[in-house]
Amino acid sequence: MILVLLAGTFLAATGQLLFKIGASGREALSSFVNAWLLSGLVAYALGTLLWIYALSRVRLTVVYPFTALTFVLVYLFGVLILHEPTTGKALAGVALVLGGLFLISTA
Repeated sequence: MILVLLAGTFLAATGQLLFKIGASGREALSSFVNAWLLSGLVAYALGTLLWIYALSRVRLTVVYPFTALTFVLVYLFGVLILHEPTTGKALAGVALVLGGLFLISTA
């Protein structure tokens, strides 16, 4: 089930990345209908389906902390793919989130 949760988390984060790419530099409402945004919707929907499947099999208290991993992945995608700046404080925050996820998932 961990693989299902990781896949769902990855797809949700990928959806967010594609939303950002598809929305960047656009102003007219009609320009928001593009392949990047539609791909982001598909990725996000698939991630949601995996999430719901995991919820049907595992306790909420086990599944829900994986939402924190989505924040970490989106942050890393922003830095690595979109070349957004990072700071030591932000990286420390990522480490704390990962540490918290580890503690909750091994409890």
